[in-house]
Amino acid sequence: MKIALVTAFPPSRQALNEYGFHIADELRQQPGIELTVLGDDLTESLREPDGFSVIRCWAFNRLGNPISLIRTIQRVKPDVVWFNLGFASFGGKPLPAFVGLTTPALTRLCSCYTHVTLHQLFETVNLADAGVRSPLLYSAAGRVATHLLLSANSLSVLLPAYHQTLRQKYRRGAVNIRHHGIFASRPEPPNFALRGNPVHRVLAFGKWGTYKRLELLVAAFESIQKELPPTELIIAGGDHPKMKGYVQNVAEQVKDNAQIKFLGYVPEEQLADLFRGASLTVLPYTSSAGSSGVAHLACQYGLPILAPDIKDFVELAEQESVSMEFFGANKLDSLAEKLLSLLQSPERLTQMAQQNFSAALQMSMPQIIREYIHSFDMQQRLRMLKAFSRLRRTHRWMPTRPWTARQVGRQLRSWERHGGERPGT
Repeated sequence: MKIALVTAFPPSRQALNEYGFHIADELRQQPGIELTVLGDDLTESLREPDGFSVIRCWAFNRLGNPISLIRTIQRVKPDVVWFNLGFASFGGKPLPAFVGLTTPALTRLCSCYTHVTLHQLFETVNLADAGVRSPLLYSAAGRVATHLLLSANSLSVLLPAYHQTLRQKYRRGAVNIRHHGIFASRPEPPNFALRGNPVHRVLAFGKWGTYKRLELLVAAFESIQKELPPTELIIAGGDHPKMKGYVQNVAEQVKDNAQIKFLGYVPEEQLADLFRGASLTVLPYTSSAGSSGVAHLACQYGLPILAPDIKDFVELAEQESVSMEFFGANKLDSLAEKLLSLLQSPERLTQMAQQNFSAALQMSMPQIIREYIHSFDMQQRLRMLKAFSRLRRTHRWMPTRPWTARQVGRQLRSWERHGGERPGT
């Protein structure tokens, strides 16, 4: 099976690039899969990851993305085109973002089986936190864009509430629920000797400045700092593209506090050491924008999670058996109280860590990818059966019969070449 994966892809730092990398890394290890990554252009000359077939054919904030992607897809001739998307994947400006989201529908019109993994719904986005200047226009465009995405052959969301919203509000499309998954194939159990020995590290990780804010966490940490066991607040990650200079501004305000450290951008290969050495991760979000990748990273490394009591986080904890402690969203006293309570309760931290690692074992990336491939495989079989059925119903004297026979033959040869069986065998 030939799969073209449309995603932001390292060394690009655009949103969902890490998730796209781990999808691709697992796909290339699956037998019978021929993978081509259709990635975003790089702003500077950087080395491509080893072992991947990557075509850089679209760019953030470019209006011509649908045309360049369709041309590349027609040249690659995949069996499946898989889009790894959020609503801002193609642009931070409204017009290129919207135009880019038409690509899955256009791809299906070109007779390619098209699947979309959609990481958020516009209905769940806090428009003020996202810096949206025209909320009415954004909402109208968001509804149209969602209808276009639902025009793909199939679409996956990562939370049951998103599935419910799409079924009730839009009432169309083949929508599935998938786990977000962790990035490791075989996660290593947490090493508790690295935690609180001698210093606890509270980790905050993300792209900061929109709905991921640091002011509340910093203020809560400073308010209880004297009551804590030896503890450092580690802030990793850089600015959100819309909030240039945000992290530097926060760092400047607390530059005299030696227990608050800013690491900036952390490369993929250094994430393991960062998470393994932390005692707790905090998600200081003012609102949610989908199933949290940071929460799943925390599970992968067996890390306790402290999160705001936002609906998406509560549902994530229930759906995937993730152990989270919740504080009142945007409430300083609640965050400070929960942070102090957890850091003074080593038994609770250990219990949460063990539960989260156990949850991670149930949603490893190989398991997630096998589910996707099984779904694609079933759709391929269905398409082949429909093609044979059309051929059998076509009269021998019809001028289109030879062309139809050639198309079916080409599909069958592609199927057999990538490990499929003839329909009916």
